[in-house]
Amino acid sequence: MFWSCRQSIFAEMKKKFAQVESAAEEPRVLCIIQDTTNSKTVNERVTLNLPASTPLKRLFEDVASKVGYVNGTFDLMWGNGDNVTDTQTPIDQKSDKTILDAGFEPGKKNFLHLTDKDGEQPHVMPEESSTTDDSVQDRFIGPLPREGSAGCTNDYVSQSYSYSSVLSKSETGYVGLVNQAMTCYLNSLLQTLFMTPEFRNALYKWEFEESEEDPVTSIPYQLQRLFVLLQTSKKRAIETTDVTRSFGWDSSEAWQQHDVQELCRVMFDALEQKWKQTEQADLINQLYQGKLKDYVRCLECGYEGWRIDTYLDIPLVIRPYGSSQAFASVEEALHAFIQPEILDGPNQYFCERCKKKCDARKGLRFLHFPYLLTLQLKRFDFDYTTMHRIKLNDRMTFPEELDMSVFIDVEDEKSPQTESCTDSGAENEGSCHSDQMSNDFSNDDGVDEGICLESNSAAERISKAGSEKSSLLYELFSVMVHSGSAAGGHYYACIKSFSDDQWYSFNDQHVSKITQEDIKKTYGGSSGSRGYYSSAFASSTNAYMLIYRLKDPMRNAKFLEAHEYPEHIKQLVQKERELEEQEKRQREIERNTCKIKLFCMHPAKQIMMENKLEVHKDRTLKEAVEIAYKLMDLEEAVPLDCCRLVKYDEFHDYLERSYEGEEDTPMGLLLGGVKSTYMFDLLLETRRPDQIFQCYKPGEVMVKVHVVDLKTESVASPISVRAYLNQTVSEFKQLISKATHLPADTMRVVLERCYNDLRLLNVSSKTLKAEGFFRSNKVFIESSESLDHHVAYTDSHLWKLLDRHANTIRLYVSLPEQSPGSQFRRAVYLKSSGDSGNLDEACERVKGPVGNMKSVEAILEESTEKLKSLSLQQQQEGDNGDSSKSTEASDFENIESPLNEIDSSASAENRELENQIQISDPENLQSEERSDSDVNNDRSTSSVDSDILSSSHSSDTLCNVDNAPLPLANGLDSHSITSSRRSKANQGKKETWDTAEEDSGTDSEYDESGKSRGEAQYMYFKSEPYTTDEGSGEGQKWLMVHVDKRITLSAFKQHLEPFVGVPSSHFKVFRVYASNQEFESVRLNETLSSFSDDNKITIRLGRALKKGEYRVKVYQLLVNEPEPCKFLLDAVFAKGMTVRQSKEELLPQLREQCGLDLTIDRFRLRKKTWKNPGTVFLDYHIYEEDINISSNWEVFLEILEGVEKMKSMSQLAVLSRRWRPSEMKLDSFQEVVLESSSVEELKEKLSEISGIPLENIEFAKGRGTFPCDISILEIHQDLDWNPKVSTLNVWPLYICDDGAVIFYRDKTEELMELTDEQRNELMKKESSRLQKTGHRVTYSPRKEKALKIYLDGAPNKDLTQD
Repeated sequence: MFWSCRQSIFAEMKKKFAQVESAAEEPRVLCIIQDTTNSKTVNERVTLNLPASTPLKRLFEDVASKVGYVNGTFDLMWGNGDNVTDTQTPIDQKSDKTILDAGFEPGKKNFLHLTDKDGEQPHVMPEESSTTDDSVQDRFIGPLPREGSAGCTNDYVSQSYSYSSVLSKSETGYVGLVNQAMTCYLNSLLQTLFMTPEFRNALYKWEFEESEEDPVTSIPYQLQRLFVLLQTSKKRAIETTDVTRSFGWDSSEAWQQHDVQELCRVMFDALEQKWKQTEQADLINQLYQGKLKDYVRCLECGYEGWRIDTYLDIPLVIRPYGSSQAFASVEEALHAFIQPEILDGPNQYFCERCKKKCDARKGLRFLHFPYLLTLQLKRFDFDYTTMHRIKLNDRMTFPEELDMSVFIDVEDEKSPQTESCTDSGAENEGSCHSDQMSNDFSNDDGVDEGICLESNSAAERISKAGSEKSSLLYELFSVMVHSGSAAGGHYYACIKSFSDDQWYSFNDQHVSKITQEDIKKTYGGSSGSRGYYSSAFASSTNAYMLIYRLKDPMRNAKFLEAHEYPEHIKQLVQKERELEEQEKRQREIERNTCKIKLFCMHPAKQIMMENKLEVHKDRTLKEAVEIAYKLMDLEEAVPLDCCRLVKYDEFHDYLERSYEGEEDTPMGLLLGGVKSTYMFDLLLETRRPDQIFQCYKPGEVMVKVHVVDLKTESVASPISVRAYLNQTVSEFKQLISKATHLPADTMRVVLERCYNDLRLLNVSSKTLKAEGFFRSNKVFIESSESLDHHVAYTDSHLWKLLDRHANTIRLYVSLPEQSPGSQFRRAVYLKSSGDSGNLDEACERVKGPVGNMKSVEAILEESTEKLKSLSLQQQQEGDNGDSSKSTEASDFENIESPLNEIDSSASAENRELENQIQISDPENLQSEERSDSDVNNDRSTSSVDSDILSSSHSSDTLCNVDNAPLPLANGLDSHSITSSRRSKANQGKKETWDTAEEDSGTDSEYDESGKSRGEAQYMYFKSEPYTTDEGSGEGQKWLMVHVDKRITLSAFKQHLEPFVGVPSSHFKVFRVYASNQEFESVRLNETLSSFSDDNKITIRLGRALKKGEYRVKVYQLLVNEPEPCKFLLDAVFAKGMTVRQSKEELLPQLREQCGLDLTIDRFRLRKKTWKNPGTVFLDYHIYEEDINISSNWEVFLEILEGVEKMKSMSQLAVLSRRWRPSEMKLDSFQEVVLESSSVEELKEKLSEISGIPLENIEFAKGRGTFPCDISILEIHQDLDWNPKVSTLNVWPLYICDDGAVIFYRDKTEELMELTDEQRNELMKKESSRLQKTGHRVTYSPRKEKALKIYLDGAPNKDLTQD
C-alpha cells in the first residue's frame, strides 16, 4: 500500500514537472491592444504575453480584465494585416481556436484594435466587480516591479496605464496620487501623512470656516479634501492639483523636483502658520518635535556651557567626511551623531570659569524624543574634487523596531558643574553638531508629552529617565525611497498600515502590496568599487527618510471610523461623493459623444468657418444639422431647411458623399461609432431658397471649374461639378457645358495638377484618370472663338493669363506716416498737380500717356551729366548739399528728374560717408542690400539712415507699371535702356549708371545670352488703396497689392516708389510675421516666392545700403566690467574705407547717441567673435583688403587708457590677470603687448608689470569665452600651469591672435588654507558670481529653485525672500 501511494505521488509529480517543462518550451505570443473606442484611451496600450495554446475565448477574457470592460461588449480587430488576409472582420470571440491557429505569430508584435461592438460603446465593468486574476497578472507585460525595487520601477519613468484602469480602485483598497510631472516627492509625503492616524484624525477635527478664508488657498482644507478622497474615492488615483494650488504654485512648479525632507519642513511650517489660534496650533510640535542639548564641557574644571535646540528630524550622515567607510546601520549613525569631539590645540575652548583656553569636550545630547521620529539619511553630498553634487548609495540598514533609550546618556546630568544654560530655540538655527540639525520649527515654551530630562532636580531627572528609558521603543511605518542620482530621480513611499500591519508601496498612482524583504532591498549598496565618492550620476534605489512611531498603547491611535467623523467631515464626504458621481456621469456622456471637425462656407461672408461638432451618438442626422446650424451662427444668414451635413475631406477640399434619406439615422451609425479621431470631416452645406441640393455619390470626383475671359483678362469664381474618373475628356466637356452654358466645341480645358503645372486637355478620348484627375481638382475653361486657339499653347494668351493667375499673390503694404516735407516730395516725384494724397490718382499719373515721356537719349544724357556733377561736387566737398544735382534711376517710369526739386536736407553724416567712397568707381554708386538687420534695430533709424534724401543712384530691375515693355519715341522698348547704358559705359564715352548684371548681389535684367528677361515674361503688379480694420495711426495708409511672386525685391521696391514718395534706395521693406515680428528683406536679387497670400509688409523710411556698404554693429569692450560686452550703435562701413576713416565716421555718432566724447587716438577697433575680443585693427587697414567684412558684421570698440601700443601686425596683444593664491583673489585685467610669440618675452613683461621675479612666474591660458571666468576654488589646480613650450603659437596654447587671456602667479606663493565654513562661504559667493555673469558653474549640474509655500496663495508678493 505504501509503495503504491509513493509511486502514484511520484507519477503525479513527474506529470506536473513535464507540464511545467512543456509550458516553458511553448512559444509565447506578444499581443498589443489599442483601445480605439474613446479619445482618452487611443494613445494607451495594453500588452499581453500569452502562451501560443491560449484559446481566443481566454484572450478576450484577459483583455476585458485589463481594460476594465465587460466581456462580450467589444470587438477585437487586426491592427496589422501582414499575417492575416482579412483585417476588417472582427476576431471570432466564440471560436475554440488557439491564438496560434487564428493567425497570431510567436516572436512578433501582434497589434490588435479594440473597437465598438455593433456600433455600441463597450460597457465599463462596475467598480465593485473589478478584480484581478493572478493568472492574468502572470501574463501581463507592463510596468511590473523590477528586481531590487520595492514594488515599483527602479528608474524614474512615468508608467503608462489605461484610462479605464484609472476609474477602478486598486485591489489593495488604497487610492494612488497622480504625478503632475515631477511631484513624486509630494505624493510620497502626502501618502505618509494620510497613513499616520494621529495626523489624519487631528486634521479631520479641524473645521474650515469659509467666511474667514478662501477654500482655494486654504492648505488644511485642501489636505482635508484630499484625505477624504483617498479614503472614499472609487478611482485608482486622484489629482493633487488643488493641494498644490493652495500652496500658491503654478504649473511650472510641477516640473521642479525637490527634496522630500525640505518639503516636509516647509509644509509643517505652513500648517503651523495656518493653524494659529486653533486647537491644532501645537499639533506639529506634539507629534514631530524633539529637543537636544548642545554642550561644551571644560576638561580641566568640568564647567559646562550648553543650550537647548529643537528638531523635527534627525539628519544622519551616511559616510563621515574624509572617510571611505560608511556607517553600517542607523544605530551606528545615531551613536556617531551624539559622539562628542575634543577641542584641543588651536581649537581650544575659552572657559568662563578658568578664564583661559582649555581642552574641552563638545557634543550633543538628546533630551526628548518626539512621538513620531523622523530620520533623514543624508545621501546627497558634495564632492569638492569634481565640484558636483553626488549621491551616496552605500548600504545602511535600519531596524523594524528601534530602541532609542540607549541614546539618552544621563551620566553628565549628575555633574554639579553644569551652570551656563542658553535656551536658544529657533534663534540659534544652524548651531547643531556638524551643521546637521533642522531647527526651523522650535517652541521651547510648549509642553512636551514625550520623554524629557529637563526636570526640577538632577535626582528627579535621573529617576524619570531611568523609568522611561525602557518605553522608548519605536516601530518603523514609513520608508521614503529615492531612486536615481543627485542629478534627478524618483521618490516613492513604502508604508505599513496600522490597520492590518501590511506593507504597501505607494508609487504615485500605483499601490501594491509588498513584503519585509522588499523593505530590506531599500538598504542601498551600489555594485563595484566607486572609490571615495560614488559617481555624480550613479543611479540606485535606497531609503532616504524613515519615520518611526513610539510604541505606546496609551497614545497609539486608530483611524476614525465613518460613524466617528465630525459633522463637517461627513458633509465633506457626501459632497465629494456627489462630485465624483457627477464626474462619472459626465465621463459616460463623453464616451458616447461623437466629436468631429465641422466646416461651413458662410453664405454671406464667403469665408470658410471651422468648429468642432459634438453630438451624442444617439442623436439623429436632423438633430445634428440643427446643432451645427446654431454652432455656426447662421440664423440670420440662411434658413435651417437650406442647410445639410455632408461628408467632407478638408485636406483635398473634397465632398465625399451626401446623406439623402438618412435624416433619422443616429449619428453613431453614420460616423461609424464614437472614435478619438475620424478620417474625414463634416461640411455644413448651404443653398439659396431657389436652389436644390446636389446628390454626392461615393466614387465621384469633385472639380472646381473657373471660367476665363480673355477680353477682360479675368478668372471667375469656381463652379463645382461632379465627375467620374472613367469619363473621357469629351464627355467631361459636355458636362461642363451644361453647368456653364458655354459651347463645348470651342472649349479649351486646362487642368492645374500641381503648383504651376497647367496641362491642356486636348485628347478627347483620354479618361480623366489618365489625365491625372484625383479626388479634388481645379480646371480652367475658355470658349471664345478668338485666334488664340491657333497659337501654340505655351505662347497663347490663355497660358500667359493662367500663368500670371497661378503666380499672383495678394500683399498688404503699410506705407510710412508722412512727415511734413514728404507730401511736397511726393508731389515733385509724381510731377503732377498739387494734390498727391490720392493713391488712385497717383497710380493713374504713373500710368500716364506715353507721348508725354522724354526720349531715352534725353533722359540718359541728363542723368549722366547730373551724375558727373554730383561726383565732382562730392570730391571737392565744397557744396552745401544742393540735392538738385542728385539723380535717380526712375526717369524711365514717366517721372521727370524726380529728385531735381527735392529739398536740400542731406545730412552731413551721409555726405561725409559718401566722400569716403571712391566716386571714380561707378560700382560704388549702385544700390544693394548686403546685410540682414536685426529687428530690434530696425525701428530706430541711425544717423546714417536718418536722412532719406541723401544722394544715391538706384539701378534696380527696370519694371513698367503696365507690366509690359514700354514703347518709346525712338522705337526702343524700356528694356533697351540698360543695354544702351552698358554699351556706352564699355566704350568709355560717358560715366553712366552701373548695370545690374555687373553685380551678382542684385537682380539682373539680362540672362547670359544678353536677351532681356522682360521680353520673355512680364511681372504683374497692381495696387489699390486699402482700409484696414485694425487700429492704425492717423495718417498711415495701406496698399493692397496683387503682384507676381516671381518679381525681384528690387523691382518690387521700384513699383512702390510712387506710393512711398521717395526713391527705392531711401526706404526699407520689412516682412511682418504672425507674431507681429518684423524682419527686413534685404536681398534685392531674390524674388517674392517665399511670400504668400495676405502677408503684410511694412515700409520704413531710411537710406538703404549702397553697393560695397555693410551694416556694422558696434559693441564697447569693457574688460574689467561684470558684463564686458555692451552694444553701442549701428554704423555703416564701406569697402575700400580705412579703419581710421571708419573711426572718423563713428566719432559724431558716439558723441550724439552714446554720450562718448572721444578723440580718434583714444580708442581702437578690434575683431569680435561672439564675446571674444580678437585682432586689433590698425588705422591703415582697409576693409575687404586687409579686413574681411560681411553681412551683419560686429566689431569691438575699446577705449584706450594711454597711447596706442599696437603699431604693426607682427605684435601680439594679450590680456593678463594675476592670481594671488595666498589671498584667494584675482587682480584686474592688464594688456600686455608682445613683439613676438616668445614665452620668455611674455614672462619678462609679466614680471615687469607685477614685480614677481622672472624665475617665479608661472602662467596658464584661460579657457572658454571671454573673460574666461573660473571659480577661485578651481583655478589653482584646474588650469594647465607653466606649459613646457617656448612659443605661444604651439600646442597646448595656440595663441596666434590678439585677445587671448593669460592667468599668471608667483609659484612661491602658498595657497590659503580654508576651513569648511570659509570654503562653503566662498562656494556660495562664487556660485552667485558665475551665475550672474552667465558662465558655467562646474560644481552644479542644474540650477535649483527654492521650494516655497505661499500662505496667501500669491507667489508674487514675496519673491525676494527665501
